[in-house]
Amino acid sequence: MRVWDPYRRLGVSHDASEEEIWGSRNFLLEQYAGHESSAESIEAAFEKILMTSFQLRKKTKINLKSRLKKKVEESPPWVKNLLDFVELPPKDVIFRRLFLFAFMGGWSIMNSAEGGPAFQVAVSLAACIYFLNEKTKSLARAFIIGLGALVTGWVSGSLLVPNIPALLLHPTWTLELLTSLVVYFFLFLSCTFLK
Repeated sequence: MRVWDPYRRLGVSHDASEEEIWGSRNFLLEQYAGHESSAESIEAAFEKILMTSFQLRKKTKINLKSRLKKKVEESPPWVKNLLDFVELPPKDVIFRRLFLFAFMGGWSIMNSAEGGPAFQVAVSLAACIYFLNEKTKSLARAFIIGLGALVTGWVSGSLLVPNIPALLLHPTWTLELLTSLVVYFFLFLSCTFLK
């Protein structure tokens, strides 16, 4: 076989599917089984098509990232400012903080019969402010963001929890306990993902 175009060498069109290319390769290898140079030519054409396909996939993957970055750059200034407040920390930091706030939630649930979760919420707020202060190096900013997360969580919980059907909730769980669970979630988000 002395054809230089790998698609023509395999006898398929340029828009052939992967199955068609594999089928053509296998058929031609069976047909030219005794002719070593033709078999090598078929394998070379097949590998060339595979490499071209791989490079195209890799290029489109990179293009997707650059297109996403370009979309962010073309977005309005308020979107850029909003994205400047958010960061993705390492996974171990996320899991440690998630464990802390899940522990606080579990502690609040375990002690729900004894009283409200005020102490656990205060400890969670202090932990949130501490983590934010580590990031921002500004105690005032950390305090404002932490207090904002507390208030936002409390208001959201106060509006969200009464709309949950009573059948889905444990009978001993109070509105205050469920609202505090929402607060823990907001405190976790703010101290983990906000700058």
